[in-house]
Amino acid sequence: MKLLGISGTIIGAKTGILVRKVLDEVKKIHPEIEVEYLDMMDYDVQFCDGRHPSTYSEDTRTVIENVSAADFYIIGTPIFQGSIPGVLKNLFDLINPADFRNKVMGFVANGGTYQHYLVVENQLKPIAGFFRAFVAPSYVYANSEHFNQENEIVSKELLERISRLAEEVVLMQTSFKAEFEKISK
Repeated sequence: MKLLGISGTIIGAKTGILVRKVLDEVKKIHPEIEVEYLDMMDYDVQFCDGRHPSTYSEDTRTVIENVSAADFYIIGTPIFQGSIPGVLKNLFDLINPADFRNKVMGFVANGGTYQHYLVVENQLKPIAGFFRAFVAPSYVYANSEHFNQENEIVSKELLERISRLAEEVVLMQTSFKAEFEKISK
């Protein structure tokens, strides 16, 4: 099983730190899970315009292929102006909805205030619902108070939520995978 962690931004460090921390927890607790990290800063992804995926640039095709091939996800986003960045929305637009169907998604987000956690509830969960993906009940939201000057996580409570999310996504994916395999036989 392959877990893909996605940092859905091209600026800032905190989103990637959160995503990688969840992935590290999964590796520590479940070394049998294949873990991969996709940082949107590392790719020059074209805007989705409805054409066939094979006609996009190499970077765009690579991102589409990596996301489509994963079994489940940790998706990270910063919150800007009360919303997700266009980079992440564009990524969702590029992926065939069928490639997310019946896969588990866990969300991590970071923003400047405590109130921005609602973006997970009001934007990310409905997007996952459209894809017919399963969403982990827990999610991680952090703001600048959870980090020190070196962008290290200093909140014990945040670290506990990260561990809980890591456990949930693995439990959900392994349980659902086993059930879907029974159904398909």
